[in-house]
Amino acid sequence: MPLHKDEAWFRAKTYGWGWGLPSRWQGWIVMLAFILALTAGTPFLKKEPLVYVAYCFTIVVVLIGIAYWKGEKPHWSWGKRE
Repeated sequence: MPLHKDEAWFRAKTYGWGWGLPSRWQGWIVMLAFILALTAGTPFLKKEPLVYVAYCFTIVVVLIGIAYWKGEKPHWSWGKRE
């Protein structure tokens, strides 16, 4: 069931496809957790670069999944309609 625009944690972008910055506090918590997880994985970069790439790919997929689940339906947009 699609979320109402006011309930979405992430709003659809004005231009292009996907989501912009979070629109609710829950979305900001998700973004903060994403940044912290990305930072926490940095020690892998020096020891095992491929593990770091896999780690980053995994947390990006999780972020996209949450945005798809709790955000507006993504669609191509060429700006606001008058």
